[in-house]
Amino acid sequence: MDDFSRFKVTFFEECVEQLSELESNLARLDAGESDSETLNAIFRAVHSIKAGAGAFKFTALVTFAHCFETVLDHLRDARLAPSPEVTSLLLRAGDVLADLVDAAKTETPLPADYGRDTAQELEALITGEDKPRAAEPAAPRPAAAAAAPAGPRTAREGATKIRFVPGAALYRHANEPLLLVRELKTLGRLTTRIDLSRLPSLDALDPEEAYFAWDFELETSAGRNAVMDVFEFVVDDCELTIDEPASAVTAVAVPAPASGATPAAAAPEPPARGAPAPAKPKAATGGRPEVRPDAASAARTTSIRVDLDRVDRLVDTVGELVITQSMVAQRMSDIAEASHPMIAQGLEALGMYMRELQESVMAIRMQPVKSVFARMPRIVRDVSAKLGKQVRLVTNGENTEVDKTVIEEIADPLTHMIRNSMDHGIETPAERLAAGKPAEGTIHLSASHRGGRIVIAVEDDGRGINRDKVLRLAKERGLVAPTAQLSDEEIDNLIFAAGFSTADAVTDISGRGVGMDVVRRNIQALGGRVTIQSTPGKGSRFTLTLPLTLAVLDGMVLSVGSERYILPINSIVESLRPRPQDLHHLPNGENVVSIRGDYVRLVHLGSIFGVDDAITDPASGLVVLVDTEDRGRIGLVIDELLGQQQVVIKSLEENYDQIEGISAATILGNGRVALILDVDGLARMRPLAGNPVLASGGAVREQAAA
Repeated sequence: MDDFSRFKVTFFEECVEQLSELESNLARLDAGESDSETLNAIFRAVHSIKAGAGAFKFTALVTFAHCFETVLDHLRDARLAPSPEVTSLLLRAGDVLADLVDAAKTETPLPADYGRDTAQELEALITGEDKPRAAEPAAPRPAAAAAAPAGPRTAREGATKIRFVPGAALYRHANEPLLLVRELKTLGRLTTRIDLSRLPSLDALDPEEAYFAWDFELETSAGRNAVMDVFEFVVDDCELTIDEPASAVTAVAVPAPASGATPAAAAPEPPARGAPAPAKPKAATGGRPEVRPDAASAARTTSIRVDLDRVDRLVDTVGELVITQSMVAQRMSDIAEASHPMIAQGLEALGMYMRELQESVMAIRMQPVKSVFARMPRIVRDVSAKLGKQVRLVTNGENTEVDKTVIEEIADPLTHMIRNSMDHGIETPAERLAAGKPAEGTIHLSASHRGGRIVIAVEDDGRGINRDKVLRLAKERGLVAPTAQLSDEEIDNLIFAAGFSTADAVTDISGRGVGMDVVRRNIQALGGRVTIQSTPGKGSRFTLTLPLTLAVLDGMVLSVGSERYILPINSIVESLRPRPQDLHHLPNGENVVSIRGDYVRLVHLGSIFGVDDAITDPASGLVVLVDTEDRGRIGLVIDELLGQQQVVIKSLEENYDQIEGISAATILGNGRVALILDVDGLARMRPLAGNPVLASGGAVREQAAA
């Protein structure tokens, strides 16, 4: 791949980030947050896309983005009010911009008039003002400054001095000095002087080149970094010098204006939009912008962009290193450590560094769920408009971090759950008012860390699940026996059945029974689970519980007969050897143990997985108490605890199939395959004859080992 192609790939990667930021801030604007910070963030996203598109000659993208950012500029200058109609248009413009970016990325031709209607509406906002105004000067100048004689001028004490000399190709790359001036004005009091010394005679003037230069004096409390941020997108197309008040340089030489020329603080409008953009030349004044050492330090790069494939290979390699290190440590434990103290000490240090390396590598993959949450306000807005409902989305925990792979897989399940809550849960305004509720419904979307896992909840204040209707429809469709008597929890879980829907009619939103079954299947494929709590008339809460990462976990190695299992250590509450008098057998065949006045159901792993030589009497073995998400606390009956170990997760779905009660597999230090337990799955299981799990344990190990 040549340099140009690599730059293009980087541009489209940055577009993904900018479009996500655009969507997030447009949602804030739609919610009524029309402060300058939100408007500036929207403007920066559109302008960044436009600037990069100009460099790669994406003419249609540049043209539309320019129109888009002009409207945003009017909003920032209060020449246009952010009404609901304007916000709606901006949201549609964001969709068109995303489509144009995608078309440019995939080199897919779009119709010549694609987005024209939206562009015309944007133009109408610009030209439809009562008093159209020409471009304003960058800053009001005192009369004394306007009439100052030519020659060196001394800056006011305490002002930051900025020398900005655009490169000849600045306009071709879709940049406008006027916008930079307006950004500077937001930082403090600004005085502007224009330098016309580079302006050629009229017959030699190229309308697509930049000839003006500017000297600014900025009285601001913002630091150098804030000033540098203003010029972030033009730093390769200009010569820039920034002197703060403490700088030894106190004067900036400004040549006298050319005869007959009138100094002005405003930059001319850019040339015709969509002009061809050749590869960026060096600035006309001789290459890279002049940035002093302290400025270079402030602008130093603090992050790099790395292909996800490279990170994945690194994670896999570190995982194999962990397994190998564990095997070596296991072999070392078989010999007398006293006879090889240096080797034992070295292995101990190696284990410590391996753990630190593994944690550092995994941290690289962790990202906040904000990128997924940012899409949901738009979905709520669009679906509520189609349904004629008033719905407000409240989000919490957007900065909760989780593995990037998990983030990529939860977008669709969350979308289905939000749409389901709006269609089946939230009532119409009339129904809500009749029920004594506010006309506007609320959906809460939250994320948090809990016990080494991430918990994402979608909760609404709607009508809840109509269990009578769900059970009746399930019986009509043969999903349950006509005489079946189900608990509330079992009825609620029927909505996850494939093809099941309570909608009275098929619409473009719901009714075909496709959605919630996909949600459960996708979440289970990630090693997670979905639970429901619903109160009729009050609302429903859907909870997704997912692993923070799909690569490693801290586990406790359990012995059950001749078999070894891994129990996630964050699920463990305590372990104990119960007394015989604390064990009780219930009429339904369940065993419970009395612990400090509470009764806890026992799950015999040996019976569940058909381990013939496992201990069956809890008083002779051990009981490990674990917390489950929706069934409280249970006790796992095992033979022995062998010790804590960090293990590398190997997916079962890729090599075998999903097994109830098992989330994944791993390779122990002795080379044996051990299954990783899913405590919530175990809580739902019963040791019944014919259970496929009883016969699958050996097959699972053979497949995982292969």
